[in-house]
Amino acid sequence: MTEGKGHGRGGLYGAAAARISGAWLRLSPNHRGALWMIAASLGFTVNSAVVKTLVAGHAGSGGLDVFQVAFARALFSFALVLPFLLRAGPGALRTRHPGIHGLRAFSGAAAMICGFYAVGQLPLAEFMALSFTQPLFVTLLAVLVLGEAVRWRRWLATAVGFIGVLIMMRPGAAAFDPAALVALTSVFGIALAVILVKRLPAGESHTTMLTYFCLMSLGVTALPAFLTWRPPSLEQWGLLVAVGALGVASQAMIIRAYRAGEASFVAPFDYLKLLLAGLIGFYFFSELPGLWTLVGAAVIVGAAFYTARREAAQTQARWAAGGAPPPRQPEDGPRRP
Repeated sequence: MTEGKGHGRGGLYGAAAARISGAWLRLSPNHRGALWMIAASLGFTVNSAVVKTLVAGHAGSGGLDVFQVAFARALFSFALVLPFLLRAGPGALRTRHPGIHGLRAFSGAAAMICGFYAVGQLPLAEFMALSFTQPLFVTLLAVLVLGEAVRWRRWLATAVGFIGVLIMMRPGAAAFDPAALVALTSVFGIALAVILVKRLPAGESHTTMLTYFCLMSLGVTALPAFLTWRPPSLEQWGLLVAVGALGVASQAMIIRAYRAGEASFVAPFDYLKLLLAGLIGFYFFSELPGLWTLVGAAVIVGAAFYTARREAAQTQARWAAGGAPPPRQPEDGPRRP
């Protein structure tokens, strides 16, 4: 009798899973990509909120040092990457471009440390808004590092975006927070990591990039974390594990989003992070964005959105003119350490 009930429950679960799978496959590739991007946006926002909780502390418990959190993030992320590295074998670490990998990994590690510090000091919505300057920094670095030609429209959008940064930060005003500069340093590091990916040949695997990033992060944070180590509580250990898992899972969802749908359709859903950050910041941290933060964020997001749409339009134009489409690899799309 019990066995029959077990088979009945298994049959129900199997039927439900089949219906969900069928509904998912009936969606268009763009809509599947959009749902992956929405899930990634939620994952990254929750991850930032968890980091903020760990660094700033809550409910009377003191916060952990930024290097301690960054070390734990790198350690647990490496634990998740390790099975893929073992499956790929020692060849996954061999590369003809160790210098680029090293610089990319270092910039990503530095960006992670700066980002963890900034998110602990700034309102969550303000930190998230500043993160949307990444396409603007990518535009600048594409000219300086890759020698790409950028037309006046993208230069204008970049200038407008940085005006939005000035509106939000208001340097010289009493409300100016130096942590905002640290947040921008973090975004610059991420943008540099993105640009350096473009300097690597198509054959470089995602596992190789993730492994170098994790190893570099462990190397950079190990000694400072040891010197500032504070025994985490049981709850903080759980949150540290969550930071590593959410970081890797969100990155994986970003990859799936850009693999499933067109970048021009999928990318705008990333801006949901700003709304999610405002809601989470208000509910969990009693943060209410000020007028200047909202105005500056609107300008930054508008400029970043225009830049992304312009880049997508130019890519489509190159395809229409007979150019080869860019390879759809796991490395395509924005990247966060």
